[in-house]
Amino acid sequence: MNWKETYTKIFLSQSGKSANPVTIKQYYPIWWQNTRNKNEGGLRLTEEGYRFITEELDLAVYEVPLPRDFKPTTNTIIWLDQFIDCPYYLTNYSIYVTNEKKAVELHLFSGDIQKYGLTKALKRQDKE
Repeated sequence: MNWKETYTKIFLSQSGKSANPVTIKQYYPIWWQNTRNKNEGGLRLTEEGYRFITEELDLAVYEVPLPRDFKPTTNTIIWLDQFIDCPYYLTNYSIYVTNEKKAVELHLFSGDIQKYGLTKALKRQDKE
């Protein structure tokens, strides 16, 4: 199941727009940072996508401040892509998630998404 497509359909429907294939194709690259089709992950929103869900749909988002010395690495972005299972928006100072449980998890790591990603990756490796 492609979650981005599902979320796109829901967002369109909730805003009163048609969720037909043409409209989905139009909004998909506007709202999602990564437009590749994936069965899981890849739910990072663009600035326009974030604005749409917060202003147009008035969805609840939870801000998790990042450490002051945070510098995103390629691994960090990949880990977020794999382990954040709800739409999210990343800035230089905070990550905004649409799932309260995920926000609590990130707060438990004091917003250190590098540590969070590494922990999740190690847990996944232990299960294999």
